Amino acid sequence: MNIALIGYGKMGKAIEAVALERGHEIVLKIDVSNPQELNAENIGKADVAIEFTGPHTAFENLVKLIGLGVPVVSGSTGWLEKMPELLSVINRNEGTFLYASNFSIGVNLFFELNKKLAELMHKYGTYSVSLEEIHHTEKRDAPSGTAITLAEQVQEVYTEKKKWVNDVEPAEDELLIISKRIGTVPGTHTTTYSSEIDDISITHTAHNRKGFALGAVLAAEYINDKKGVFTMKDVLGL
Repeated sequence: MNIALIGYGKMGKAIEAVALERGHEIVLKIDVSNPQELNAENIGKADVAIEFTGPHTAFENLVKLIGLGVPVVSGSTGWLEKMPELLSVINRNEGTFLYASNFSIGVNLFFELNKKLAELMHKYGTYSVSLEEIHHTEKRDAPSGTAITLAEQVQEVYTEKKKWVNDVEPAEDELLIISKRIGTVPGTHTTTYSSEIDDISITHTAHNRKGFALGAVLAAEYINDKKGVFTMKDVLGL
């Protein structure tokens, strides 16, 4: 499979290493030094594009890629308020798109555990719920996309939590997400239920970026011959 990497930072390089291990070829690498090379001629060489950029460039990149007719896997965060607009672009172009806030197989299993624990705990009003995420100091957005996904899963059960808030004292109808930026931490996410008697927490701790990179490449392999909009639940059969 021929892959275009849109975003060639630490994550892009990790994806490249995994893709090459799995026998794929990288035919295009786009970063801040060569955005003009993201064009029809170069994208035409790729079977699929994997997009990991920043919150200020992701949406425009995705619109352009869909318009150029290439299937796209994206893990960029901080732009999701524009997802309805992107879905319209995908529908108009009969495109192929897979988005995940986190591509790690472990994290996607963690998502399922998070939903189940919320269902179990909601019956017991003595427990309060909160979330914490820790990432490296270079991460530009807060909270992380993964933390937002976890919070939204909790809110589906805790419907009395009208919104999540980040790093402020929450009102009774708000769900707190604590964000910390420490050193080179790849990503740690915790959901905690607390009472006067005890605490119950589930935590996912990433040791490196390889899990994220492998999931992104598996997603690219999955959508290569498909049309439509997909998630990691489709890739992993969850």
